[in-house]
Amino acid sequence: MERIVYDRMAELDSRHWWYRARREILAGLIARHVPLPADARLLEIGCGTGHNLAMLARFGSVDGIEIDPAARALASARFGKPVMDAPLPALAGVADAHYDLVAVLDVIEHVADDRASLVRIAETLRPGGRILITVPAHPWMWSAHDVVNHHQRRYTARALKTVIAEAGLKLELFSPFNALLFPLAAAARVAGRLTGRSSSDDALPPAPVNALFEGIFGLERYLVGRVPMPPGVSFVAIASAAT
Repeated sequence: MERIVYDRMAELDSRHWWYRARREILAGLIARHVPLPADARLLEIGCGTGHNLAMLARFGSVDGIEIDPAARALASARFGKPVMDAPLPALAGVADAHYDLVAVLDVIEHVADDRASLVRIAETLRPGGRILITVPAHPWMWSAHDVVNHHQRRYTARALKTVIAEAGLKLELFSPFNALLFPLAAAARVAGRLTGRSSSDDALPPAPVNALFEGIFGLERYLVGRVPMPPGVSFVAIASAAT
């Protein structure tokens, strides 16, 4: 990702509606759908500025990986624990059969070989471990946001399910999310394409709008994984190593 993306993440990850609501949606999915032992070990790959680490720490002992030096330093300082530097797909130095949950949250779309990355991530799982995956959805929504974030792709449902299966993983949960605000997001992406907008769309909106969007998006913590969801800006999946 470009430097400006990490800088905006550091500035906004505690205030922006998308970060705040998304954390609670993912926490709800983990609580309901990932059976974790009392001594659970969790890993977030591509943890950025560390904004998800405290949420993940609700469920056990957490490690983080981030390849950007400045973001890694900030994440380490925030979390009070060194964050590792181990790029995908090799994950050099990361132990096999060590984690009960590995979170790759908007990460594998950045990696040229997403299949090899998932194969390697699966090797880090303890028996019964799970991988929590989120990715941006719908190739037709490609925009300046994807360019500045150095995305390799946006996924169709079929493409994500296929790469999960080809990595030898068993799909346990799959759903669109960020669906309630999808019409607005889709309209904004189409408008950006028509007007030739070259900037990303992650600015902090005015406080009332920020609170409104957080409330709407946050409702999905009661829905995702429980009811079929309409099309969304993203997909979420939970997978385990096939037996």
